Amino acid sequence: MCGIVGYAGGKDAAGILLEGLSKLEYRGYDSAGLAVRDGSGPVSVCKTKGRLSRLYEKTEGGKTMPGHIGIGHTRWATHGEPSEDNAHPHVSDDGLVTGVHNGIIENYLELKDKLIRKGYCFYSATDTEVAVKMVDYYYKKYGLGPIDAIAKTMVRMRGSYAMGLMFSDYPDEIWAVRKDSPLIIGVKDGETFIASDVPAILKYTKKVYYIGNLEFARIRPGEVTFYDLNGEEIKIEPTEITWSADAAEKDGYEHFMMKEIHEQPRAVKDTLHSLIAKDSDRSFIDLSKTGLTDETIRSLEGITICACGSAWHVGMSAQYVIEDLARIPVRVELASEFRYRKPILGKGQLVIVISQSGETADSLAALRLAKESGTETLGVVNVVGSAIAREADHVLYTLAGPEIAVATTKAYSTQLAALYALAVKAGHVRGVISEEQYQYYLDELQKLPDAIQTALSRKEDIQRFAAEHVATKDVFFIGRNIDYTSALEGSLKMKEISYVHSEAYAAGELKHGTISLVEDGTPVIGILTQPDLYEKTLSNMVECKARGGYLVAVTTEDRQDILNTADFVLFIPKTDPHFTASVTVVPQQLLGYYMSCSRGLDVDKPRNLAKSVTVE
Repeated sequence: MCGIVGYAGGKDAAGILLEGLSKLEYRGYDSAGLAVRDGSGPVSVCKTKGRLSRLYEKTEGGKTMPGHIGIGHTRWATHGEPSEDNAHPHVSDDGLVTGVHNGIIENYLELKDKLIRKGYCFYSATDTEVAVKMVDYYYKKYGLGPIDAIAKTMVRMRGSYAMGLMFSDYPDEIWAVRKDSPLIIGVKDGETFIASDVPAILKYTKKVYYIGNLEFARIRPGEVTFYDLNGEEIKIEPTEITWSADAAEKDGYEHFMMKEIHEQPRAVKDTLHSLIAKDSDRSFIDLSKTGLTDETIRSLEGITICACGSAWHVGMSAQYVIEDLARIPVRVELASEFRYRKPILGKGQLVIVISQSGETADSLAALRLAKESGTETLGVVNVVGSAIAREADHVLYTLAGPEIAVATTKAYSTQLAALYALAVKAGHVRGVISEEQYQYYLDELQKLPDAIQTALSRKEDIQRFAAEHVATKDVFFIGRNIDYTSALEGSLKMKEISYVHSEAYAAGELKHGTISLVEDGTPVIGILTQPDLYEKTLSNMVECKARGGYLVAVTTEDRQDILNTADFVLFIPKTDPHFTASVTVVPQQLLGYYMSCSRGLDVDKPRNLAKSVTVE
C-alpha cells in the first residue's frame, strides 16, 4: 500500500523520484506528490490527484522542481478520499518538517486532538499529516534534533508505518523511519536512495539495506546511518539484489501481467532447480538452505498454513498435496482471521506463512503470533531480506523475480512449486512414499515448466472467447479437490482485473443453493483434472447446462469426450494429478487478462487495489 521514494545525491532529484515512483505505482495510484530541495532553500512541494502521469505533466518531468534531495509518494487511499489535499507529501504548519508515509497510524485521532490543543491546524483528513506534525511538535518541544523527535514520535504512534522525512534545518538529509511497513535504502557512488520496494532503485544500485522494525536512518549523499528506538547508532549489513534492472521492465509486452504470465515457465524452473539437486544416480530435494531438518519433518504432528489472497489459494492446494503425500494433518488459515481465533499451537506443529512480498501485514502478524507460542515457523517468500524472511525460523525462497502487476501470476506459480517440493520431501522422509515414487514425483515436478509453456501456447482461443463474452456479468468456477482450489484462483483473477462478478464453488456444493444463480448463458467454468472425480464434476456441469449455463471446461488432453458436453474446452497437458493446479491456472489467468483487455480496463492497476497489502 502506497509507494515511497527518496533521493540524496548530486543529480536532479525530481526526475529520479518520478522514475522511481513509476516503478512503484502498482502500490497505489490515487494521487502522487514530490518534495524537493535545492541547497539551503525552501522545500518545494507539488501534489496531484490521480495517476502519476498528472504529476509528471504538472512538473514537466521534474524540470520545474530543481534540487538534489527529495522525497516522493504515490498513494493508495486509507484515511481521506483521493484528493490533492490528502496527497503526500505533508508539511508541518511552518514548513519545518515535510514527510511521506505508508501504513496506518491507528491512534491518529488521539494524537490529532493533542496537537489541536497545542495550536496545530490541519488541512487534510490523513493520518500522515498527524505523524508529520507530531515529529514537528517533539522537535520544537525538546530542541534536541531529528533523532530525538523521531524516536519520541515512534513511541507515541500505534500501527504500521514507513516514513520519509525532511527537516528544513538539515538541508542535506532525509530521514527514513519504519515499523511493520516495508522500506529499503540503497547506496552507490555518492548517492543514496530510499524506496518501498526494490524495483524503484534497481536501475541505480543492487546494494540495499533493510531497515529493521522500530528503527530509523539518516540519509545523506552516499552514506546512511542507522538508529534504534533509543536513538543509539546501530549497524546493518547490506544485501545484494540478484535481479537485473530489465526484470522490472515490460520487455515489449503491453502489460506487466502478460509478461509475468509468460515468465512462469522460467520462474517455476528456477524455483525447482534451487530445491532439487542430483548426485551420481538420483535426484533429491535439498532443503538445507531453509534449515528445516529431516528430524523436524519426521516429528511434525500438524501443519498450519497462513496466507492472504492468492497465497491462501496456494495453501489450499498444498493442503491436499501434503496430506496425501506426507500424511501430515494440514489446516489452512486466512491470515487476517488467524489471530482472532485463538489458535492452538505448540510443539510438534509447523506454521507456514506464504507471502510474495514478505511484508503482508496480516501474514506477518500470524507469524509473530506463532513465534510467541513457541511454534516453529517457515516463511515462503519471494523477497530476500523482507520482514517475514528475517523473522521466520526457516525461509523457503521462491525465485519469481520482481512481480509488478497487481494481480499475481508467477509468484503464485512459484509458491505452488515450492510447497510441492516440500510435500514430496516430507513424504519421502516420513516413509510414506517409496524411493521409486520419490523419483517419479521429482520427474513430474521437473516437467511442469514445459507443461506451463504448452498451456501458454493456446492463448488465441482464450482471447477469442473473452471477446465474445465481454458483456458477461456473472461467471462461476467449479471443481473438486485440487481443482476446486484452482477454481478459487481463477475466480479471483476474473473479478480483480475484469470487474466481472465471479465466484468459485466446490462442485458438489452447487445443489446446496448456488445453482439457483445459473441463468441462460451464464458461463460455468469447470476444472476437471482429478481422474477419480472427473465424472462427478462433469455431472455437476451437466446440471448447470440443463438450467441454461454455458459450459467451459479446463481439462487434460486425454479427455476428448468432453467435447460432446462442454460448449468451449481448454485442453492442457496431462501431469500428475497432485500438481495440476500449476497448469490449470494458466488458461484462467489468460481468461481474466483478456476479459479485462476486452473491456478496456487497466490490467496492471485494477481499481481500489494495490500490490502489497501492508496494512490490516
